Amino acid sequence: MSSRMTLILVLAILGLVTLSSSLFVVDERQKAVLLRLGQIEKADFEPGIHFKTPFVTNVRKFEAREMAMDAQPARYLTGEKKNVIVDSFIVWRIDDVATYYTSMGGDEGRAALRLSQIIKDGLRAEFGRRTIQEVVSGDRVSMVKDILKEANRIAAGFGISISNVRIKRIDLPSEVSSSVYTRMEAERERVAKELRSKGAEEAEKIRSDADRQRAVILAEARREAEEIRGQGDATATEIYANAFGQNEDFYSLYRRLTAYQNIFQGDDMLVIEPTGDFFERFNDSTLSFQ
Repeated sequence: MSSRMTLILVLAILGLVTLSSSLFVVDERQKAVLLRLGQIEKADFEPGIHFKTPFVTNVRKFEAREMAMDAQPARYLTGEKKNVIVDSFIVWRIDDVATYYTSMGGDEGRAALRLSQIIKDGLRAEFGRRTIQEVVSGDRVSMVKDILKEANRIAAGFGISISNVRIKRIDLPSEVSSSVYTRMEAERERVAKELRSKGAEEAEKIRSDADRQRAVILAEARREAEEIRGQGDATATEIYANAFGQNEDFYSLYRRLTAYQNIFQGDDMLVIEPTGDFFERFNDSTLSFQ
């Protein structure tokens, strides 16, 4: 190979290196800043191919999409001076890449640490204004809205915007949990006793009413039975009177024979003298029945 061909090859390689150093590509998922000797020359490039001065400038690229940061669970004090353990995460993105690079040096870990502190301050303030019951069962949307408003005001100075703060779970420390569970158990026991007391009261009312109705029904039944029995006795007496009136001698004899039959029963022998009123007509042969 001649020296001329070698020179051409070297120049071509240098040209390619120079050209490659003069071009850079920005993806639509990225944000870029152009630095000249460590100072920002230009920022917020559109997606596509761009030129830069080779060997003098360099390009730093950052994630343009939203990023999620899982914050470490932390303790917060409620308005009742009770500790709660809150597990949360943050969704954020780089809004102003130049400000972000200047304030954070382009260090994502440093930005995450600063955002975590901002959100913790916001959560601490919001939890301090609420009771445990309001924190657990209250409106978290309004609480997160207030946190986002203040957090974005501070984060704007770092070129960052926070789109969401989510509370994954709220736990109570073991000592607080025991106290809460004890109160809940006592409350449930109180409600159960109240319900049992009301049930016993209603049962007693129902039982008393049933006893009253039973007494009324029995009294009414006895009254009706006495009336029917009285009517039957009256009817029987009337029948007996009518029968006696038709043939007094026969009726008298029939009654005596019935009495004799009731007395002289069984195999025992009874020896008596047939005298007296009871045996008045025992040997009376003068009776006649028509």
